[in-house]
Amino acid sequence: MRGKTDPAWAHVALRKEGKKNIYTCLYCASSYGGGGINRMKQHLAGVSGQVASCKKVPHDVRHRMVESLKGGRKRKVNDRKEQEQEQEQVDIGDLETNDPIAPTPIKIVLERGANKRQASTISVENYFAPRTTPGSQPGIKSVFATKEAQYNAKMAIAEWAIINCISFNALDCPSFQKAIDAIASIGPGFKAPNAYEFRVNLLTDWKKECQLLIESHRAKWKNTGCTLMADGWTDVRQRTLINFLVYSTHGMVFVKSVDASDLVKDARTLFSLFCEVIEWVGPKNIVHVVTDNAANYVACGKLIKEKYKNIYWSPCAAHCLNLTLKDIASLDNVSALATKASKITVFVYNHMIFLSWLRKRSGWKEIVRPGATRFATTFITLHSIYMHKHDLQALVTDKHFVDHKLSKTQAGIIVTAIILDNGFWGDCLEIVKVVSPLIKLLRIVDSDEKPSLPYVYEGMQRAKKAIKATFNNKRDYYKPYTSIIQARWDKHFKTNLHAAAYLLNPAFLYDENFVHKRRLMDAMLDVFESNESEEIDYIVMMKQLSLYRDRK
Repeated sequence: MRGKTDPAWAHVALRKEGKKNIYTCLYCASSYGGGGINRMKQHLAGVSGQVASCKKVPHDVRHRMVESLKGGRKRKVNDRKEQEQEQEQVDIGDLETNDPIAPTPIKIVLERGANKRQASTISVENYFAPRTTPGSQPGIKSVFATKEAQYNAKMAIAEWAIINCISFNALDCPSFQKAIDAIASIGPGFKAPNAYEFRVNLLTDWKKECQLLIESHRAKWKNTGCTLMADGWTDVRQRTLINFLVYSTHGMVFVKSVDASDLVKDARTLFSLFCEVIEWVGPKNIVHVVTDNAANYVACGKLIKEKYKNIYWSPCAAHCLNLTLKDIASLDNVSALATKASKITVFVYNHMIFLSWLRKRSGWKEIVRPGATRFATTFITLHSIYMHKHDLQALVTDKHFVDHKLSKTQAGIIVTAIILDNGFWGDCLEIVKVVSPLIKLLRIVDSDEKPSLPYVYEGMQRAKKAIKATFNNKRDYYKPYTSIIQARWDKHFKTNLHAAAYLLNPAFLYDENFVHKRRLMDAMLDVFESNESEEIDYIVMMKQLSLYRDRK
């Protein structure tokens, strides 16, 4: 049988399904049945008509596929045109060689009749892979550039950044290298835009680009759903602003900012503002509305749920956890413990002679380290002080401290008594164990690395179990802490959407510690029923859910 000589086979996988051939692109994983390898070559070359173009194929591969398709068409040209084309190639120069290993020279032939404007829009990126990506082959000019020339170019960039107070992290932005590549492609003589051109022309053009980007996001919200968020804050001019943002799996989009300084921010006023944004996004596209935990926003969330049955409301997870930590910090025993810890840190950091002694200890880290929120910082400081127990005890028992006059002051005597009190260290360890699950969950919901909704329900359950285990399941000891969590969790935060997200997270469903409760399935059914879409077959959905729960 004849071997597969078409160059497209190096980028396409073939499998059999019965008597039908299935071709799969190795870059975008798109599969097509029938049509042969020529159809896949059109897919790689980006030729529209018979098949969708591949959006992930490298530039050099796309160029080779385009040239291969052109070669197939050229074989159908008559002998007269072939002779004319060969004559044109000879006029360019003697490029033929007898070396069989020598590469074929690249020929860019413009058809007769093509105007100069069309020719000028041909981009080099369409033919060659980027030269500045990691591991890519550098260009000839950059290879032959001396180290001194490269150093001078980098120093010129550094001078501009330092004089204008540009953050050094800005140089790690991918757009910076993209701008350098664009300048290098033009060569010497390029004039950078001035402030007026940037402020008037370029800014207007970029605004249009942003509008097109937002429209592309809006087109995807129908398929994936989205979350509407409201963030109230006060600017430097003491204006009360409310920012509306939309989050989806494709990214975050800023919708608008409302100046509410002259508005009475009651539930009805907020409800009208939310309705305006909801109608712009599309009520059927929104799954979730997130606000802060204030009473007016809670009432507004109930009004939204009454009007839009498919939209769930919940307060901000980070805000809810912050208030939970605030309530725990307000307990008498915790407040007294934090006061003692504060006396230690104030005394140590106000006297450099003792702080310098501690900093010379091996493995020393600063006691005071900022946390995600003010109340989280309090408990992180308690944990940090506990980790420095032996260093602090070594300080107050060392001759350097005992012989110093500051150790005999009232503050020095009080701090010494606290550090040498074993009961203080036992209380520190106890409180650290109580709040550590909540701090861990706060870091998850306050980060931008991944969506946190599927982890909130499990995080709250784990926090309650950890608190009970800390006090050996003695109700009188753990009840003050679990009551605070229950008050915040059950009152505002425990929604059917969180329960459904917990059930649909395979990391927890397939774990041996999964909470098997009837209300989880009831919450899932409520989420299904709230979606009034005619395109969803609920019978098929329930069958799929059974397969998912049975790990099939």
